[in-house]
Amino acid sequence: MTYNWDWGVFFKATGIGKEIYLDWFITGLGWTIAVAGAAWIIALLLGSLLGVMRTVPNRWIAGIAAVYVEVFRNVPLLVQLFLWYFLVPDLLPEPLEMWFKQDLNPATSAYLSVVVCLGLFTAARVCEQVRTGIEALPRGQLAAARALGFRMPQVYGNVLLPQAFRIVIPPLTSEFLNIFKNSSVASLIGLMELLAQTKQTAEFSANLFEAFTLATLIYFTLNMGLMMLMRAVEKKVAVPGLITGAK
Repeated sequence: MTYNWDWGVFFKATGIGKEIYLDWFITGLGWTIAVAGAAWIIALLLGSLLGVMRTVPNRWIAGIAAVYVEVFRNVPLLVQLFLWYFLVPDLLPEPLEMWFKQDLNPATSAYLSVVVCLGLFTAARVCEQVRTGIEALPRGQLAAARALGFRMPQVYGNVLLPQAFRIVIPPLTSEFLNIFKNSSVASLIGLMELLAQTKQTAEFSANLFEAFTLATLIYFTLNMGLMMLMRAVEKKVAVPGLITGAK
């Protein structure tokens, strides 16, 4: 197939104000990072709490966390996104519903929906990683902490979680990368993140190959950068004998 690549298309005017097509990609990348960053904070905090709940001796607390995981992990992400964007606002008290639907900018309402959806969805996966890390620790850790007079919150906060997080950094890195890739579902509710801007560029400019090639390179570079950062963090916090390969 003969195709004349036109990489200069990204510096051409879009016909909307003074914008060029590259501006659309920069805006889309900004939304992608904003969605993934906020959703990851929710996922990490809530997922860590749920992971702790799944390992406590109280079966009711552990059961609540288990139900959460099963529900959010087994319902497709796209279905959850539509529920949060189209259904949940209708269930809110009328002032909040009007605020969400009429007062907020459409981009802001879409952003809030996708952040909450993606954060809660990923929290179920983070929960299982944290639970696995805690259960991988020798049982003597818990017994020793209790023998020293630590209460359960102190046991988790000072003994178990610091070691568990060191163990689960690699799988948490995968979840961190996935949340950036999963942020592309935001385009389905009108948020102009990177994928949506790529589609728009391809339609306006008719340079489909160039648009999707640049988007692929951006996603690849972003994920590789995050992976290298997390590997550096893993080496920095590694405890000899606790993590395989640590020296």
